[in-house]
Amino acid sequence: MRWNLPNILTLLRLLAAPGLAVMFLYFSRPYADWYALVLFVGAAVTDWFDGYLARAWKQETKIGAMLDPIADKAMVVIALMILVGYATSHWTPWLVLPATVILFREVFVSGLREYLGDTAGTLKVTKLAKWKTTAQMIAIATLFSQGIFEHHLVMNSWGMDQEMLDQVLSGAVEDLHGLRVMYDGMIWSGRLGLWLLWIAAALTLITGADYLRKALPHLRETR
Repeated sequence: MRWNLPNILTLLRLLAAPGLAVMFLYFSRPYADWYALVLFVGAAVTDWFDGYLARAWKQETKIGAMLDPIADKAMVVIALMILVGYATSHWTPWLVLPATVILFREVFVSGLREYLGDTAGTLKVTKLAKWKTTAQMIAIATLFSQGIFEHHLVMNSWGMDQEMLDQVLSGAVEDLHGLRVMYDGMIWSGRLGLWLLWIAAALTLITGADYLRKALPHLRETR
């Protein structure tokens, strides 16, 4: 087993995945959202760097090829679990369906690869699958930012009743705490994150169907 910088970056990204959940165990919100967002974005950036460096420096290894997709899936699955588990917005139901599609596909394709064993090379990662992963990463990061806006809004509106908060948000009363900016940020980041997650879910279905099509010849019973 040969360790180099690309492999170390991949390993750190794998270890960062459970770190997302740890942020919500040991820190209150919105600080947990901030730390999780920084950790997630940092891990997503290393996802590009470790692959680029491995190819540029000709340091591609078997351990790196094995750990890279595992790290990607771990980051996405744990982040989605956190988003669904801690979501408090009215659009939470619209988050559950695309998250379910993504999780189901990851389990399904992993099962296919495990069953195919030595012939799993027929399910090589495609360019569309890489775009799928990119869309997932951007969507999740955007949804983490929505949680930041939402909880900063709650913190800064402490002591206001609903009528007073509605007056501030409507512009009838002067906004001394930036509540309107936080509210707009929460709405737009939530909508954008959901749209991106639905796009990622659609790409997830397409790539999953493509992998199943490629695997079917190996799944037919021999007479």
